[in-house]
Amino acid sequence: MKCTILHESRGRLRVHVCNVRMTLHRADVLEAYLNHHDAVSKAKVYERTGDVVVYYTGSRKDAVAALSTYRFDDPELDTLVTSADSRRINQEYQEKMYNLLAGRVLRELFLPAPLNAAYTVFRSIEFLWKGVCCLWRRKLEVEVLDALSIGVSILRGDFATAGSVMFLLNVGSLLEEWTRKKSLDDLARSMALNVDKVWVRAQGTEVLMPLTKVHPGDEIVVRSGNMIPLDGTVIEGEAMVNQAALTGESMPVRKTIGATVYAGTVVEEGECVLTTRAEGGANRYDKIVAMIEESEKLKSSTENRALALADRLVPWCLGATVVTYALTRNATRAISCLMVDFSCALKLSMPLAVLSAMRECGASHITVKGGKYLETLSKADTIVFDKTGTLTRATPKVVKVVPFSGCSESEVLQLAACLEEHFPHSMANAVVREAKERGISHEEMHSEVEYIVAHGIASRVSGERVVIGSHHFVFEDEHCTIPEDEREKFDNLEPEYSHLYLAASGRLAGVICIADPLRPEASRVLRALRGLGITNTVMMTGDSERTAAAIAKQVGVDQFFAEVLPEDKAAFVQKAKSEGHTVVMIGDGINDSPALSAADVGIAINSGAAIAREIADVTIKADSLEELVVLKTIANSLQRRVSANYRFVLTFNSALIALGAMGILQPASSAMLHNLSTIGISLKSMTNLIPEEKSQKALAEKN
Repeated sequence: MKCTILHESRGRLRVHVCNVRMTLHRADVLEAYLNHHDAVSKAKVYERTGDVVVYYTGSRKDAVAALSTYRFDDPELDTLVTSADSRRINQEYQEKMYNLLAGRVLRELFLPAPLNAAYTVFRSIEFLWKGVCCLWRRKLEVEVLDALSIGVSILRGDFATAGSVMFLLNVGSLLEEWTRKKSLDDLARSMALNVDKVWVRAQGTEVLMPLTKVHPGDEIVVRSGNMIPLDGTVIEGEAMVNQAALTGESMPVRKTIGATVYAGTVVEEGECVLTTRAEGGANRYDKIVAMIEESEKLKSSTENRALALADRLVPWCLGATVVTYALTRNATRAISCLMVDFSCALKLSMPLAVLSAMRECGASHITVKGGKYLETLSKADTIVFDKTGTLTRATPKVVKVVPFSGCSESEVLQLAACLEEHFPHSMANAVVREAKERGISHEEMHSEVEYIVAHGIASRVSGERVVIGSHHFVFEDEHCTIPEDEREKFDNLEPEYSHLYLAASGRLAGVICIADPLRPEASRVLRALRGLGITNTVMMTGDSERTAAAIAKQVGVDQFFAEVLPEDKAAFVQKAKSEGHTVVMIGDGINDSPALSAADVGIAINSGAAIAREIADVTIKADSLEELVVLKTIANSLQRRVSANYRFVLTFNSALIALGAMGILQPASSAMLHNLSTIGISLKSMTNLIPEEKSQKALAEKN
């Protein structure tokens, strides 16, 4: 990409893209590409001017290289964005807002009073009809108050007040719709399918292929713990598929030959081969949007209470109007009361506050699947951490390969990588990465791959059973043996490392020693969480007691549990909940899934297993555990904002009703102040809960 530098300062570049027509889609793809680049911390593309602002934390050379190597209209980069353009939503609603404001100004300045009155009467029909329909359903809701205030104003010949009320209602409605659509789009994008490569079966073998290269009719192999990338039909195998994110079903569904499977669902057990129906993963985005819009998950109990309170207060507003007229016999005072209601501000500001908080989480690489989880997080007092890939780095490294039974290091690593590459886990990724760095090719040479949750993997090579996994799995479950003449070598394995045991035909073939260093920010994050209301921090791991104790001491958790199985984690979470605690569980593996489901809020690491991300209520990118602090801070701040909104709405609107009843405020002034306060508190609810300067400071500290 050819561009010109317009301005630069330390850590920031503003450039202009040359000789390219910047469409909305091109801007979306370029922005997504830059935000995914390691050299860039944040990027913003302005499609109208063709300018790009880039914030970088590394060297200027790397940031410039990221810009110069980019190529427009690369089909592989199109997968970075979904089928809907976020910019198109903004452009559409900006134009609607401009038209609404311009129309109001032009009518007031140039339209004669009789024509303006006629236009006001015509526009009032919509509001009056909504009020009548509400009464027909035998409900007293805000639409009735709107219709009465507009209708009475028109009957009194006060067309200016009626017009102002309708204009402010339209502005508020447009802002609500705009914010909701944008928030839903941002949320759906962050939840959208995150699969880069898939296993495609061709000519009797399996090939790892980019998702963008998959075409309708291709055969895709999906195994335990992996996400189904595209809609398709099962042609071979049998699997239990978790469809909770799309259908809400709590139990996995059995899929056999001929069954339809959907993009974004996850294979819990078994494996299957499916033929694809479409290219790319766009259908996943559309389904997520529909799911979010229809799901009650989107509404927290705070929102539901606000909506219920708003409807309950409508009769009281009508009652205040009747009482005022009965006591004063002054229609103007009664109408002043009628112009004010609590419903608009409550129904508008509360959902906007929750959606904006969810959007703010998304900007920090945190996906929250519903407003109620933020509310629960604000009350959380217990947090349970899985160790591997969570408290420790998500990229452990192989430091030593110890062969047994006459095998070589290369043979052990080749076979281990061949098995592990099918299952996304930090330990498995470390083995595959080490084989690649050593230049060891591990072509498919096995069959009947089977994943045993929390233990390991089993397969067959040349008719022999091969297993890799934990000590418990290899030596107790599989009853594999250690060569007697190599017992001393086995006993001298360094205890500070995590060990993966590989056995073939019942005999130990090798041990892979993996260093899994603690995240440097882990202890700092735990201290920050305690300051935000967490009173009990717990670590659970499958490692030995000695290893777990060392890690627990370094990180500073209140409790730790070693050599635990998935059911042990889930049992601890259930017990803590039964004791009255609000429990958060954070993990990244298939073995964490039961505990993630059992917790009040389950948090998954984005780089972890697909099933963990699908089951979890919140997903974090986890470049740093600082994101947990951001998440808890946003949740706590959201509850404070909601409480402040309640106080303001009830106090301010009560004061307006009192001033109207006393004759201090005229109907037009009462309506204007009421609607302006509604828009004001709604705009306030849309602002960030964490100030921008604090976010930038946290980002700088993290880097």
